[in-house]
Amino acid sequence: MRLNKQFFGRFSAAAALGAVWFIIDMLLRGRLAMFSHNQIMATPWEMIKVFTIGGIYDIAVIGQALLPLLIFLALVPRRFFAGAGNKVVVTGLIWLATAIILLLTVTEYYFWDEFQARFNFIAVDYLVYTQEVAGMISEGYPLKKLFIGIGLGASILTYIIRRKGICWNTTLSFKRRLGIVAATLLFPVIVFFSLSGNLKNVSSNIINNELAGNGIYEFLSAFRNNELDYVRYYKTISNDELMPELRQLLQEANSQYESNDPADFTKIITTAGPEKHPNIVFITVESLSSDYLGVFGNTKGLTPNLDKLAQESLFFTNVYATGTRTVRGLEALTLSIPPTPGQSIVRRPDNDDLFTLGSVLNSRNYKSWFIYGGYGYFDNMNDFYQKNNYQVLDRTSIPKEKIMTETIWGVADEVIFGEAVENLDQAYAKGEKVFQMIMTTSNHRPYIYPDGRIDKPSPNRDGAVKYTDWAIGNFLAEAKKHPWFNDTVFVIVADHQASSAGKTEVPIKKYHIPLFVYAPNLIAPGRVDRLMSQMDVAPTLLGLLNFSYTSKFMGYDIMKLPAGRERIFISTYQNIAYAKGDHLVILKPKNQVSFYQINYQTGEYQEQSPDPELLKEAITWYQGASMLYKEGKYHSLP
Repeated sequence: MRLNKQFFGRFSAAAALGAVWFIIDMLLRGRLAMFSHNQIMATPWEMIKVFTIGGIYDIAVIGQALLPLLIFLALVPRRFFAGAGNKVVVTGLIWLATAIILLLTVTEYYFWDEFQARFNFIAVDYLVYTQEVAGMISEGYPLKKLFIGIGLGASILTYIIRRKGICWNTTLSFKRRLGIVAATLLFPVIVFFSLSGNLKNVSSNIINNELAGNGIYEFLSAFRNNELDYVRYYKTISNDELMPELRQLLQEANSQYESNDPADFTKIITTAGPEKHPNIVFITVESLSSDYLGVFGNTKGLTPNLDKLAQESLFFTNVYATGTRTVRGLEALTLSIPPTPGQSIVRRPDNDDLFTLGSVLNSRNYKSWFIYGGYGYFDNMNDFYQKNNYQVLDRTSIPKEKIMTETIWGVADEVIFGEAVENLDQAYAKGEKVFQMIMTTSNHRPYIYPDGRIDKPSPNRDGAVKYTDWAIGNFLAEAKKHPWFNDTVFVIVADHQASSAGKTEVPIKKYHIPLFVYAPNLIAPGRVDRLMSQMDVAPTLLGLLNFSYTSKFMGYDIMKLPAGRERIFISTYQNIAYAKGDHLVILKPKNQVSFYQINYQTGEYQEQSPDPELLKEAITWYQGASMLYKEGKYHSLP
């Protein structure tokens, strides 16, 4: 250690800190591998690749992060360097740095626990909403113990570095010090031009690739690449080919195009019989994976009300979410559009006055509402719905005395359902028809809910599912006591699945969600097993109500769709997938494409030879959706 200290001289403090940081990163990588041992490829060669590439990322991050300390150490005059004052300052900086390193390590461990991924675009999004995230952390994690442990760990590491790793005796001239600093400033330039996020893709196993990454690098990469232009990053076809292909895919048996213009995708939907105009209560349930429901094989008894509802409603058993975030689900359900790469349209600029389910219903003199148990500024939800002619009721509208339980994410589901009942009562008294888009929050970490409602004490993840099920059952039971019940359709669907982690690029089994359409006096109960996308819900609902309307929806009315045309769209932030039958194509940045044969029941993938027709369809859907939004062709009808 003495030789090393002398070798690094006045820069030994930075070298020692970097070595400690590198060791911590490697230990974290090993711990995450152990955490996901049943999902990774753990052969010796795979682990060598993971840790070698991971080490390269670690060095790239550490080398850049240490630059401020290196500059400080270079600039301190020689006569002050070994003085008591400088020793205190350097020791303090090392303690602060090690505390931050340990905090990031712990944070990344918990992030991995939740998402089975390094810091990614979700972490970028959450950074913007510090109040919600801070609240979730304070409510869901043992902060006092964690901070004590981090402080103690930082103190121990600082003591070791101070005693064993720092050389205070230095004779290096100022000129040479500046030369060393100038040389080190080239390091970020070298990293920028020589290292990319794709280097970590060392395996066919997606979690191995995540292990090979570095959380800070991934975070900064996601921050830099938060918007993805389809035409720039993904496989495309010419516009001359795109237009007719898209018109052909969007054509339905009960529709015709408004014009012969190949760039106009406006359809006239015609349905036999008189239109029904009931109230519509659209309950979008936070993280309601199919895996939680007894009707899909869960044996824990978490959803007795929904399991019963499956027998009393029109129950769609084969529905797939388009994404992994609430705003992705709201995008699909509200706009009926595939998940274009990057942010959900709910969070993008120029997203006002779009063609939505609400705009169709508003044209029939409905009043459309977005009702949310949290603060609607999160994920730009309030702004989006207000700009698209919905009225908004969120947490700020609820009197304090009505809130018996709340978390940073929102009030207990029963509270928001109570507000929905009052809203329906007021509309009924005025003779108004109402469309409510309700977004629940209780089935979200920290999984806190009112005591005494179910047999699982809060906080509890399974308990949060069971509480939400109780709240829905209680809401429907209360609704039956009101005069508007017989003239109301209740749609219950998930915003997304509880977890998107898996061994494959797009773990399709994780996207499976339930859908119920419940209206005892209006829609006959039954079971629909056809493959269906979340973006098909809006046109299917309007079809069940015999709506004839002018449409810009890209989704299908699944009840009228000829057999064999079913398809689904699923996405992560960058990967966008298209499945038809048991064939799946995944489109990735840099024009990369993967083909698989899939088993929906097991989620297993088998690599498949390229399928040009399937690829062309996938490109047409995604490139077409991106074009319609970008060129303003998805705006509401005049």
